[in-house]
Amino acid sequence: MQSISQKTVTVVGGGVAGMSAACALAAAGFRVQLVERRSYLGGRASSYLHPGVNEVIDNCQHVLFGCCTNLIGFYTRIGVADRIKWTNEMTMIEPGGRRSLLGPTTWLPAPLHGLPHLLRAHAFTRADKISLARAFCDLLRPVAQNSRETLAEWLVRHRQSSGAIERFWKLVIASALNAEIDTIAVPYAAKVIRELFMNSAHAGSMGINTVPLSELYAGVPALLAKSRGSVHLNSNVETAEWDEETSSWSVAIKDGATKDGAVVSDYLVLAVPFEATGKLIAKMPPAEGVDALLDKIEHHTHWPICSAHLWFDREITELEHAVLLDREIHWLFNRSKLQPWRRQEGSYIEIEVSASRIFAARRRNEAIELTLKELAEFFPTVAEAKLVKAALVKEVRATFGVPPGIDNFRPDAQSSPWPNCFFAGDWTATGWPSTMESAARSGHLAAEAICAEIGAEQKFLEPDLKPRGFMRFVKQGLEQFPNEC
Repeated sequence: MQSISQKTVTVVGGGVAGMSAACALAAAGFRVQLVERRSYLGGRASSYLHPGVNEVIDNCQHVLFGCCTNLIGFYTRIGVADRIKWTNEMTMIEPGGRRSLLGPTTWLPAPLHGLPHLLRAHAFTRADKISLARAFCDLLRPVAQNSRETLAEWLVRHRQSSGAIERFWKLVIASALNAEIDTIAVPYAAKVIRELFMNSAHAGSMGINTVPLSELYAGVPALLAKSRGSVHLNSNVETAEWDEETSSWSVAIKDGATKDGAVVSDYLVLAVPFEATGKLIAKMPPAEGVDALLDKIEHHTHWPICSAHLWFDREITELEHAVLLDREIHWLFNRSKLQPWRRQEGSYIEIEVSASRIFAARRRNEAIELTLKELAEFFPTVAEAKLVKAALVKEVRATFGVPPGIDNFRPDAQSSPWPNCFFAGDWTATGWPSTMESAARSGHLAAEAICAEIGAEQKFLEPDLKPRGFMRFVKQGLEQFPNEC
C-alpha cells in the first residue's frame, strides 16, 4: 500500500459534495486542493451578502433530517453539528389561519408514531386521512426500483383523495423532491415517505441552520490545512489534463492564482453539477466512454427553488417555521426566531416556493407582491406591517429531477473514463434524490474509491439509521425481496 501522506488530490467544486470529499480525504491524510469558482464555499447551499438589502442571506432555505447521516457526519467532521436546531413538529396553516400540527408521539412504535397527530389534523378531511393511511400501508411493501410509474399515476391507482394530493403529496412530498408529481419516480417518493414519516421519530426530525449557510463551512479550510491542503476561491477551472508519464492531473485555473496557473495532483474529483461536469469533460483528453457519459448527462434536468426574503417592522408570527397550504407560497421560516443573533427590530421572514417554474418566471415586483398578498391570508398582521426591505432569490438550478428511469443515467464515483478521476455530486448514483445528503454521500463515496485505489480500505460513508419498532421487520422484507412490487 502506498503512503497516503504522499498522495495529492484536486477536488473541483466547493459545494457540499466537494467539501465532504475533500474533508474526508484530508482526515485520511491526503493533501487536498479544493477549487471553487465562487468567492465562497457552499455551492447551491450557501449564503452571501445581498447588495440590494445589505444583509447576509442564504440562497434558499436548506433543511436536513435525522436520516441524513452523511450530512450530519460531514457537519460533525468540520465541528458545526451544534449549529443545527432540531424539531419534531410541523405546523400546517390554512388560509384564514387555522392550524394543524404534525409530528411523532413517544408512546407508539414506528411506523405508527405520527398517526395520532394526523388523525387530529384539521387540514385533512376524514376521506383524506383514510386515503393517506391506505397509501402509507401500501408503501410498507417494497417498490421496484426500476418502476416506470410516476407518483401522479401511483396516486390515482391508489385512490388518493383530492385533499390528500393537494395538501400532502403535492406540497410535502413534491417539495421534498422539488418536482411536480407527474415527473417523480415512485421509488423516490416511497423513500421520502419511509425515511421521514415511517422509519422512526428521530429519522424524520428536521434540522435548520442557526447561522448563515456559508458560516457552517468555516472549518473546511482549517481541516484541509492540517494535511497541507488548501482552498482556492475565485478559481474557474478551464480544463484538466492527464499526464501519462507522471501519472498526474494538471488542472488549469483561469485566474492564475497558483504557480503557473495550474494545480497538479495524483487524483482528481469532479464535484460539480451535471451541466458543469458535461462542459468540463468535453474539454478533457479524448477517452473511450466519454460520449456515453455525456449522453447520460443529457438526460438530467434542473428544477428551481425560489425564496422571498422579507423584513417587516414588527413580528408577524410567533412560529419558527410553517407549511402554508393552498397557495403558491409553500414554506415559512422565521429567521428572527431561528437566528436570534441578528438582533433586528421587527422580523425577518423567508418564504420558500419549491418546484414552481411558474413562480420562478415571475418578475421581482410581481413575485414579492404575490408573496405579501398570500402571506397576509395566513397572518393578518402582514397587512398592517410595513415592509422595510425585500429580496427575491431564484435558484433556477436548485435540484435535478427524479423521473422514472433516472437511475440509469446517474454515474457512480468510478464511472470516469480517465485514470485516477472520480465523480461526486448529488446527481451521481447515491440512491438518494437531489439533497444535501445525496451530495455528502457522493463525496464520501468518491473518497472511499480513491482510498481503495491505493489499497487503503477506509470507510467514510455513514450507515443509514436503523428503523425502529415494526419498521425493523419491514426492512427485513425489503432486503429479502428487493425487486418485488
